Amino acid sequence: MAVSSGEPRAILFDLDGVLVDSEHLWDRIRREVTHEFGGRWAEGATGAMMGMSTPEWSEYLVTELGVRLSPERVAETVIDRMGKHYETDPPVIPGAAETVRELGGRFPTAIASSAPPRIIRAFLDATGLGDVVRHTVSSEETRAGKPAPDVYLRAVEGLAVPAEECVAVEDSSNGLRAAAASGATVVAVPNPHFPPAEDALGLARTRLEGIEELPRALAELLD
Repeated sequence: MAVSSGEPRAILFDLDGVLVDSEHLWDRIRREVTHEFGGRWAEGATGAMMGMSTPEWSEYLVTELGVRLSPERVAETVIDRMGKHYETDPPVIPGAAETVRELGGRFPTAIASSAPPRIIRAFLDATGLGDVVRHTVSSEETRAGKPAPDVYLRAVEGLAVPAEECVAVEDSSNGLRAAAASGATVVAVPNPHFPPAEDALGLARTRLEGIEELPRALAELLD
């Protein structure tokens, strides 16, 4: 394990695609909003927006896809529709809440996500993990979204643990790049809907089939 002490001092989780099966929901809703408000979806738009902060992807829908709303109104519309999904049927990945709770009993944990704060809070409320996750950071609160490392650097600052002594769990190309750029040891749980690029996967110390494998994988890496 590429951490200075031989054992991680904290675990950093991405949200979308790692703990909630929501990347396809974000994609579907952004497509709906694009078509409803005069834009045209472009090939490659899904991948381009993965990891972007809310200001970044809402601006992208306006300037690149031609949505006839202000970026602020785009963000409000998309997030409101996502929020309703979380209120009625949160798409929590099987085993995700249990994994976070198990590891949260051993390590300080944080969520470092491109999702807006409202969506992060909704996840914590739906899973009852508010008492386990010590710190959360949305890329809305940083200067840049993933693949920039800002959201991870802010998360480790909040936990008061050096990035080099943390494990970050990611699923997407831009997320893997952001986690690696922060200096954390990266564990990949590849998104089956939008598989990450091989060069991004190459930044991970190990890759898993599902989040429920993480406790055992950490134990094996530390042997």
